[in-house]
Parts: sequence; C-alpha cells; structure tokens
Amino acid sequence: MTSTIDKSKPYFPLAGGANDGWSNEEEATATCFCGAVQLKFPTQGPGLLNSFICNCTDCHKITASMFASNFSIADSHLTHVRGQSNLSKFSQSKTIASGHTMTNYFCQTCGTLMYRVGTRWPGASVLRIGTVDDFHLHETKLKPKVEQFVEERVGWLRGAEGIEQVEGHYNF
Repeated sequence: MTSTIDKSKPYFPLAGGANDGWSNEEEATATCFCGAVQLKFPTQGPGLLNSFICNCTDCHKITASMFASNFSIADSHLTHVRGQSNLSKFSQSKTIASGHTMTNYFCQTCGTLMYRVGTRWPGASVLRIGTVDDFHLHETKLKPKVEQFVEERVGWLRGAEGIEQVEGHYNF
C-alpha cells in the first residue's frame, strides 16, 4: 500500500533526532540532524532574501552531493534558538569563484552544515533548505528561484524546471 503525502500543508516527517521544529505564516525553524543546533528564520521578505540551487564545485564538496539547495536570510532576521556554541566553523577563499572568504558553520555533534557566510555578502547567511523542519516549505516558500553555476552541473542531472538558469554566480 502506497501512501500519498499531502504537500499542501505543513509536514514534519521523522527526520533526525529533533522533533520540536515548527512553522507559521511568518517564520520557521531549521535544525541539524542530531537536534543540537536550531535556527529560526523568516519565511518571507524582507528577511528572506532568495532561494537558489548551486552547482559550483565547492557546493559539491561541502555538501557531499552534486548540488546544494540554499536560501539566504538577512542576518538581522536570523535567530539561534539553541546550539550556537555547538557550531564549529571552517573558512577559506582559495576555491571560491569570487575570491572572497566563505565561512561554513557545522554542528560539532553530527556535522550538519547549517549555514555559510561570505565576505562578498555582508549581513546575509546562506542556509540549507534540507535543514528546514517543515518539509512543506521546501515545496512552497523556499522553492528555488534560480539555479547558478549551471556550467558545473553534472551531465546526468537535468536543471531545475521553471527557474532561472545562470552561468556563474547569481547575486542575491
């Protein structure tokens, strides 16, 4: 028997070690896999800046996948609910296309990449859509609007349908 998931309303599947994620019309939570780190963010402007897919080689490596699904938040609207002291960070500029420094913030317990901060975009953080607790938001408010670095996309993966395709970096 196959069950159909109703993606038209909030959906919080059993995923990882936390079960206290939430969302409402204006904000939601993102939690690491083990539950030690949780963020609160807006689901609309002005705090929600953009949502996008990245195919750059750094995103391949840092996510251990062939692309990253991201959304950017104004830092003034991002709240650490818990676990900020449980984050470790790694910074580098060697492989960043712009030459700017990117700092990555990971849960020290489970290794989940929670967000990235780049010197190219002061005042903004790039979070991962996959960390968002309400999976309904993956389909709606956080659905990517742009796919960047399409020239780096692997040949066996088609581009995201119905969104802008950009060679190189898209400025959010």
